[in-house]
Amino acid sequence: MAHAKHDHTGHHHHGASGNIKVAFFLNLGFTILEIIGGLWINSVAILSDALHDLGDSLSLGLAWYFEKVAKRGRDQQFTFGYKRFSLLAAVINSVVLLVGSFIVLSEAIPRILDPEPVNAAGMMGFALLGIVVNGAAVLRLKKGESLNEKVVRLHLMEDVLGWVAVLVGGTVLYFFDIPVIDPLLSVAITLYVLYNVVRNLRQSMKILLQATPPNMNPREVEEKLVQLPGIQSIHDLHIWTLDGTYNVLTLHAVVAPGLQVQQTEAIKKHLRQAMADMDIQHVTVEMETPEEVCSHQGQL
Repeated sequence: MAHAKHDHTGHHHHGASGNIKVAFFLNLGFTILEIIGGLWINSVAILSDALHDLGDSLSLGLAWYFEKVAKRGRDQQFTFGYKRFSLLAAVINSVVLLVGSFIVLSEAIPRILDPEPVNAAGMMGFALLGIVVNGAAVLRLKKGESLNEKVVRLHLMEDVLGWVAVLVGGTVLYFFDIPVIDPLLSVAITLYVLYNVVRNLRQSMKILLQATPPNMNPREVEEKLVQLPGIQSIHDLHIWTLDGTYNVLTLHAVVAPGLQVQQTEAIKKHLRQAMADMDIQHVTVEMETPEEVCSHQGQL
């Protein structure tokens, strides 16, 4: 079996771990503060945003940890490396947020029917603080190039927008006695969190179940490969992704019998290049002649 060569090293930015660490402590400290403040102000909208921030704190903490874990590379126990551990983190994070969302909804929905008074000035103060803290974390990650930093930055931008909504709600409550705005804001924020959690959980489960990456079509991959010089047909083709960005392909290629070493190397070089153009980073190919009977063909 011939294995296509590829780069295992990857590109890790020294600043990524430090940037995520600062954003993590900013977010976690503020999350604790807003849980206390939400209970004091009696605002379920702030508690809903606290849940959102708690989820982002978990994401930041796990991203910070996995930024370091990813540098370990592969070993005898995990021959594909540690990339898939980030999926485990995503599932844990999703479960925590699902439970938290249902707790917040169970508190907010009854309040729509029976609104309670809210400290509007305190709500506005926390919203402004939330915009400043999350905005500072976004600026810290603004120049980050790693995937972790980009994903985390997106989450924090969502938080800033969430706090803008709370600020608007608090301002309305300050001037008008409409206490139902607070639980309505809470339900809206929580439903938004739930939507993203379910979407992320579905993506994580598909990756764990080794589904074909959404941006790839095995039939199109096969059609492109059989057009390469020297390849007669393709079978036993499998595509999956380790973590949503690092894609893996295995296949059996039927070639003419009696090829010279230089000819097989040329075929593999063309195949590697074609797959790199299709965003497949790890390729394993087994070459066969038409006379060979493949033990795997037709099994899957």
